[in-house]
Amino acid sequence: MQLKLLTKFTVVTSAAVLAAMIIFALINIRSLKNIFLEEAVKDVDNLSETLIRTTHYQMLENDRERVRQMIQEVGTQKGIEHIRLINKDGVIIFSTDHVEIGEVINKNAEACNMCHGKEVPLLQTSSMNRSRIFKDRTGKEVLGIARGIYTDPSCLVAECHFHGPDDKLLGVLDVIVSLEDMNSKMIGHRNGIIILTFALLLLLLTSLAALTQRVINRPVGKLLANTRRLATGNLESRIENPSGDELGELAQSFNVMAKNLRNAQKELREWGGALEARVEDRTREIRDMQKQLIQSEKMAALGEMSAGIAHEINNPLTGILMFGSIIAGDPRLDPGIKPDVDTILQETRRCGAIVQGLLEFSRNSVSHKREVSINHLLDKTLSLLEHQTLFFNIRILRLYHPALPDVMVDPNQIEQVLMNIILNAAQAMPEGGDLILKTDLREPGSLVHLEIRDTGCGIPAENLEKIFNPFFTTKGVRGTGLGLSVSYGIIDSHGGRINVDSEVGNGTTFIISLPLSPPARDARGDVGASGPAV
Repeated sequence: MQLKLLTKFTVVTSAAVLAAMIIFALINIRSLKNIFLEEAVKDVDNLSETLIRTTHYQMLENDRERVRQMIQEVGTQKGIEHIRLINKDGVIIFSTDHVEIGEVINKNAEACNMCHGKEVPLLQTSSMNRSRIFKDRTGKEVLGIARGIYTDPSCLVAECHFHGPDDKLLGVLDVIVSLEDMNSKMIGHRNGIIILTFALLLLLLTSLAALTQRVINRPVGKLLANTRRLATGNLESRIENPSGDELGELAQSFNVMAKNLRNAQKELREWGGALEARVEDRTREIRDMQKQLIQSEKMAALGEMSAGIAHEINNPLTGILMFGSIIAGDPRLDPGIKPDVDTILQETRRCGAIVQGLLEFSRNSVSHKREVSINHLLDKTLSLLEHQTLFFNIRILRLYHPALPDVMVDPNQIEQVLMNIILNAAQAMPEGGDLILKTDLREPGSLVHLEIRDTGCGIPAENLEKIFNPFFTTKGVRGTGLGLSVSYGIIDSHGGRINVDSEVGNGTTFIISLPLSPPARDARGDVGASGPAV
């Protein structure tokens, strides 16, 4: 299991601080022990000096008993184990421990280190060099100080006159004291230092943990949480109130990064939406172009076929019509069958009209284009139609562009298109309605846009794809199904587009777009004279 940042930092810091505190405590305890030991040595050495000076007069008087009494009295003080006098030959001449009186001390013993620590005996040495720590017979740790008793000029004239003038060291006063009090104090101070060390360590670690939690762990936790939210796609995630230190700079950098990512995502979405819209527009344009191309190819093929059929049918129809007319005018004709002959003539003329429409549909005549106003062509077409009874209940609304430029077209052919569509609109409103004519400029200023909208019955969706097909009609025997096909061919030959939008019950809108400049090509030529409406 991975440790958290706070745990790692606390463990490492605790280890470093603990090691430093332990080293500090050991050095402090050792220094304190040395200080206590120096003080003990100093006290014992002062005691030895005091004994030597106190007994100096009795020694000059050779009052040995008094000297022994004084040493015995001092030896009864608390902490003093025993005091002994050693002559220059190493014989213990007096001791508060009477058992060792008369013993001979080895020169290598602790009491002789003041003079015999080196090859050459020393007359003077420091108190620390004269001290030794050892365990007595009972196993108790004690401190011993050996102090030399040197020849004084007054000794030469004293009553004892025991020593010669060349003797420098007369003997050694060896004072041994117990170290139990010092060790007890040392243990107390050591325990106090240990407790204080651990208390300081606990306080320091608690402070470090709280400081780390506030200064490091909490900002890092916020940064981590916001980074996770950012990774899940929440680009609105921000770190509030960043501090002024390096972690605060990191938080500000995170906020800037998140803002830039959000802006980049927004731009990508906008670009994606724009690209999708462009793809849809281009796809729609390609689909329309493909439909127009298919329609053009279909109409071209049907035009060739229609021309052949029309020529083949036209001659027999002419014969039928001629002989039918002769029969109808023959006085020998039975009046009872004359209505039948009239019906034959009527239907023959209707077939002739269909053949004539086929010829017009397939004819490639030379167009006569010139610059004209679409608004003027609309008004001219309406002047020919609006007085018919079909338009009595229809309200005509003209929404013309006031500054519409002229277009290069064949006015007769465009007038034929307008007449076909307007008649179809009027026939779709037998009970009356609105006929709206609107002109405008599109893309920008390169196309003249014309809308012819009615409020009639509308065209079913299944018929919208068929209305430009030759011979498709919903009018029965009253229509040939060629009007819109001819109109499609005329607009296509002018380099324009014709589309239809319709909804059953809400009317139909025909949309015609014509370029301002003449088309670069003539796909199938212009369709000639006026034909019947669908």
